[in-house]
Amino acid sequence: MKILNSMIICSLYFISLFTFAADIQPNTLFPKVKLTTSMGNVVVELDRSRAPLTVDNFLTYVVNGHYDNTLFHRIIPGFVVQGGGLDLHKNEKPTLPPIANESGNGLSNAMGTIAMARNNEPHTATSQFYFNIADNERLDPSSRRWGYAVFGEVIQGEEVLENISSVATHIDKRLNWPDFPIKNVILIKAELLPK
Repeated sequence: MKILNSMIICSLYFISLFTFAADIQPNTLFPKVKLTTSMGNVVVELDRSRAPLTVDNFLTYVVNGHYDNTLFHRIIPGFVVQGGGLDLHKNEKPTLPPIANESGNGLSNAMGTIAMARNNEPHTATSQFYFNIADNERLDPSSRRWGYAVFGEVIQGEEVLENISSVATHIDKRLNWPDFPIKNVILIKAELLPK
């Protein structure tokens, strides 16, 4: 019964994600998203001309409310601030299927950009994203490896991300994850701004 209930919840979640597909401004090349965090606001401008699959994927999660009340769960000063996958109880949220890796789009993991987090395999990005807090060119693709897909840049709130990146972290005992903030840093709301 528990497995059946989980399957029903996941099915409803996927249906609700697809319901919002028309609301992601498909004809806007550079949509803007406001992220309201517990430490201030950040606005990102996304680049659908270079990363169409990644932008549509991210916006689907935004308009569905997936990112609301989630944790920034990986903070490494001088490197990245990562979020988009854990609820306030540190549980992983259900996601859509992984998307194709668009890291070869000409956008670099430069300071102030937003990119998709993934597992070691190249085409495993789902909902988690990160902000580059430094120039992280080693995350870009090369002739011998896939990179991490950049799909936009911060246009407001760089100082908020700098402050978040300096939050004290530890190894979370329950998750056994390093670089976890000692005090929760919350993504309160993500919203697609009007055209």
